[in-house]
Formats: sequence, C-alpha cells, structure tokens
Amino acid sequence: MRCTSFAAVVCSAVLLLVACTQATTGSAAAVAPPRAQLARFYDQKLTWGPCANFATTAGDRTTFADPKFDCARLEVPLDYTAPNGQTAHIAVLRQRATGARIGSLLVNPGGPGASGASLAASLSGRIAQTPLAQRFDLVGFDPRGVGASTPTIDCLNDAEWEVERARVDVDPSPAGVAQAEAKNRQYADRCTQRSGGVPVLANAGTRDVVKDLDILRAALGDEKLTYLGYSYGTRIGSAYAEAFPQNVRALVLDGALDPTETTIDRTVKQNAGFQHAFDTYAADCAHNPNCPLGTDPAKATAAFQALTRPLIDKPARAEGGRRTLSYPDAVTGTIQALYLSQLWPALSLGLSGLATGDGTILLRLADIYNDRGPDGHYGNGIEAFVAISCVDEQRITDRAQQAELIRRSNEAAPFRDDGRGIVPALDPCAFWPAPPTSQPHVPKVDGLPATLVVSTTGDPATPYQAGVDLAKALKGSLLTFQGTQHTVALQGIPCVDDAVAKYLIDGTLPPPDTVCRAS
Repeated sequence: MRCTSFAAVVCSAVLLLVACTQATTGSAAAVAPPRAQLARFYDQKLTWGPCANFATTAGDRTTFADPKFDCARLEVPLDYTAPNGQTAHIAVLRQRATGARIGSLLVNPGGPGASGASLAASLSGRIAQTPLAQRFDLVGFDPRGVGASTPTIDCLNDAEWEVERARVDVDPSPAGVAQAEAKNRQYADRCTQRSGGVPVLANAGTRDVVKDLDILRAALGDEKLTYLGYSYGTRIGSAYAEAFPQNVRALVLDGALDPTETTIDRTVKQNAGFQHAFDTYAADCAHNPNCPLGTDPAKATAAFQALTRPLIDKPARAEGGRRTLSYPDAVTGTIQALYLSQLWPALSLGLSGLATGDGTILLRLADIYNDRGPDGHYGNGIEAFVAISCVDEQRITDRAQQAELIRRSNEAAPFRDDGRGIVPALDPCAFWPAPPTSQPHVPKVDGLPATLVVSTTGDPATPYQAGVDLAKALKGSLLTFQGTQHTVALQGIPCVDDAVAKYLIDGTLPPPDTVCRAS
C-alpha cells in the first residue's frame, strides 16, 4: 500500500505498514545545479503519441488504448549533481482539457511506487463532464523508477515473488535473525544488480522526484504547478512546495503525513490507525450473526488471531489448490481491505472462506496490495516502494531499536501480531547501497500560496492528526472528512469534491473548520 489511495513481505514490521508515511525531505533545491546547467531539460519539447507502449498492467493496456489519452517521455538527469551524465525518462499520460484551459492538473496516487499515469486514466472517468475536465489537462506521471519510467526499479522476478510472499520469519533465535537478515541483504543486492546499479537507487527518492516534477511543469508549458497528491503523493507535494514555492499555483494534499515526525513514531501511529480501522470493521461486522469474527467486537482481535495464526505452520488452499494463502498474505489481504470500508464485505467473505479452509479471497486481496496481476505477473510497485523508502526514511541499523519498534507496533495493532515473539532482524534498508537523502523537519515555505490539505478522521494509513499538522506546517487550510477510508478527494463525496474543484479552478478555499460527511 502500500497507500495508493487504494508488506512488502521482504520487509520487517517497519516497512510492512510504513507505506505512504515518508519523512519529509530536506530542501530539494539545496544541491541542485544552477538552472543554466539544466536548460536543455527545462526547454525540452514533449513528443506526444499513443499510450499503448506505456501500459505496464493488463488493466492499463485496455485503458490506455483510449485515443483520448496521449503519452510522452520526459528526459531528466539521473543524478542532478551530474546533469551532463546518465539520464532517466519519466512516463507521462495526458488527457486534454475540453474547454477554456487553465493549465495542467498533475496527479500522483502515492505508494511510493504507484503509477501516476494509471491514476490519471482512472480519474478521467470520475471527473468527466465536470469543470475540472473542462479547465485542465489531466496529467499523470510515473515517478522515476516506477511503472513505465526508466531505468525501472526491479528486484525480483515473478517466481521469486511467490517465494517471498510465502516466507514467514518467526524464529527469534540468533540463527533465525541471521537467516532473515541474509535474505534481506540478498534482496538489497538483487535490487542493486537488476535496477541499474547504485546510481539508480541512490537517486530514487523524493528529493529527486520533485526536481523532475518542476522540469515536467515547464515542459508542459505551465508557469506554475497545479497538483493533487494522495497519500505518499502529499509528500511529493509538500517537498515541492519547499523546493519551489515560487512555482506553486495550487496544491491539494489528501491523506497527509506529519513532516516533522520520526519514522518510528509515525509507524507506530499507523499501526494504531489500522487497529482502529479493524475495530471499526469488527463492530460493523458484529451486526451480522454470521460475522466470521463473531458478534462481540471486543473479542474480534482474538478471533482473527485464532483464524490466521495457524497459517504460519500450514498455509491454506486457494484457487482450487493451484495456490496457497500464507500467514503474511492473510494479514496483507486484511490490511488491503481496511483501506476502504467498501471492501469490508469482501474481507468478511475472505475470513469466512478461511474458516472453511479456503484462502482464495484473502489471497486475491493480497494480490492487489502486492501488485500481482491476474496473469501472475508482478508490477514493480512494491519494489519501488522499498527502494524509495530506503532513501527517504530514517534507517534502523540497531537490532535493539528494531525490536522496540516491533514491540510498540504489535501493541498498537495486536490483530497483526503473529504471537511467536519479536524477531529483530534488520530490514533491507539496513543493507541498502546508498544513504538516506531525506530527514524530518519543519518545511520552510516562505512565499507559498494558499494550499488545501484534506484529512479523514478514520484514515487507517495516514492518521487524521497528520493532516492537521501538515496544514499547519504549510500554513494552509484543512478540510476534514468524517469517515473510515484512506483518501477521499474526487471519489464521489460532493462536499469534498466541490471544495477541491473550486480551489483548483479559482483558488477559493473552503471556510475554516469545514467538515464533510458522506451523504
């Protein structure tokens, strides 16, 4: 989830639930070369054409075939300290405005590791016949290393992914910890070898994405940026606001993070957010006498543990015996369903199926999270998530600190505690070949125009208070949505959608302390 508006098994508890809550980068402009050295990138003309070759999933191949979309590749320096060296190419998808054009509305779905091109194609249908579609070119981009952008982050082949998803690290002995760390080191080594070497991984973070975003803004012909970012996409937006405040026209940041919070504290809070979402689901489920977790919400966590923990020793059959459901996938599938209350019926069906020995539905929910298509092919969303997190996040290299984080996370979210004890193995980031390029801090955004932060009271992945804190840090406005889901803008809630559209089109912010609710 990663948090793509919609864990990696190779990662420890730190990364399993940290998706979309990345630390805020230091000033992205601080190490950028003078604009003159980047002139050939800023002055480039995009060559637009059909989008068929930009599709990386079966679903995108169908969607991108629509002639209303056109695509291009933006050239950027791989390493901004060496602008005359190797370059990267950013995949861009556009749908042209149908009326009096204001400019481009750039969108990002989060992750990190999710495709902005896919999001733009999806949003196209949601905003059809609205003023947003009339006034803006809708533009999505795959951040460097992601999706159709090149070089592409690549760590595991499809067969290796199946092995990783079945892996359960529950041995807390020194030998068990050493074995888990050896696998995590191997994962980091494979990422380095298959992604194009250290330079690709060293420059994969948000520090560099925001510089790409400014070049894209210029190449699109926009004097200033209009941007809608979900989840981790809010981090891109806030980092851009700090690096290029003079180039911002409007920013909507939905599903935000606290830019000053440490990785450890944020991870614990996110675990607590998922436990709250689990408890809310369980209370709703309890109204059904056939609820797979029973009719007493206070006992739901224990019921879930009793249902899933046996999978550690014996995975369940799935898809008629063609596949199996592992314990990590059962938890991951549950987490996927907790992002959106509309998925709760599927979660109930999945848990009911597991109770009878059939793990198919939970496995398919986990497939969504793990970026596995119906053809068995894996996208690179999880791989990009890990790679970007490793250079964006504070790194844990001390096993005692790792153990404390896991202990606190299990206390915050007992539904996902495996009950076997703490395995303080260092995750892949501890073995990453490049150092972090970001750190938590209060953004410096002097000269930034008014921004709009949207935060949902029951958001499991990016807790509500993080949105409050981000709005304060950016000296922006806060729009509150009362609900249990991850992100809400342009998802059919008129109160939210109207406020977002008015702000993006003419800069009108909702009144202070505005609260929206589902109708």
